[in-house]
Amino acid sequence: MTSSESEMQARLLAQALPFMQKYEHKTIVVKYGGHAMGDTSLGKAFAEDIALLKQSGINPIVVHGGGPQIGAMLSKMGIESKFEGGLRVTDAKTVEIVEMVLAGSINKEIVALINQTGEWAIGLCGKDGNMVFAEKAKKTVIDPDSNIERVLDLGFVGEVVEVDRTLLDLLAKSEMIPVIAPVAPGRDGATYNINADTFAGAIAGALHASRLLFLTDVEGVLDKNKELIKELTVSQARALIKDGTISGGMIPKVETCIEAIKAGVQGVVILNGKTPHSVLLEIFTEGAGTLIVP
Repeated sequence: MTSSESEMQARLLAQALPFMQKYEHKTIVVKYGGHAMGDTSLGKAFAEDIALLKQSGINPIVVHGGGPQIGAMLSKMGIESKFEGGLRVTDAKTVEIVEMVLAGSINKEIVALINQTGEWAIGLCGKDGNMVFAEKAKKTVIDPDSNIERVLDLGFVGEVVEVDRTLLDLLAKSEMIPVIAPVAPGRDGATYNINADTFAGAIAGALHASRLLFLTDVEGVLDKNKELIKELTVSQARALIKDGTISGGMIPKVETCIEAIKAGVQGVVILNGKTPHSVLLEIFTEGAGTLIVP
């Protein structure tokens, strides 16, 4: 390494130090999924980011999704994927596959990637330690022809109704990094598949996390000129939804951010998970995505 390269590394470390101090002993929940999850090099970079957070004295918690992988496995098993109002209908047979894929193969793959960095990750789902309880999701849609509201029956699709932080508090005091699949039991004894974004928001809210990071396939929230908006308050975000600046698939993402803040998260970030080391860029620099605050 040349002296100029050494000097550059020293400057970068010096610039990161205030951010390390800011988040020391704080909880950061990272929702991992989508495009970043299917890329080997991005997966390795993500695992390195999570390991470095832990080594910096931060308490990272990973919540992951797996929609494409679930769809692929259902197809492989000869089970047709059905959707209502854009949401996957999850019958008894499907929820078994969902649990197998989310809490099994995907979860352990992420755990293995983090463990390869030398840190200790542990794979969990909402069932472990009675961490999360869910109930059947109540979703309604407006029929475009009749304009009549109807209730969707999505089967074993759930909504979080309770988070017990006991296990996560114990893990925070250990060397373990929790990697959590969004599957949870109901008080009725059923198993429920939960949207990973809302699951991550519920976990982060219960822990009053300093940050909740949503890794997506876009830079963040864009203004009307398609420029990145670095920071928004909840009221500003609502105004941008109302005037159409925030539209399409970004609306439910931002609404989930707002719900997480209402639940107790100090700040929620939407950022591009396709950028290598995006987590480090967000936490240890001036920010890489859109920060939404109360």
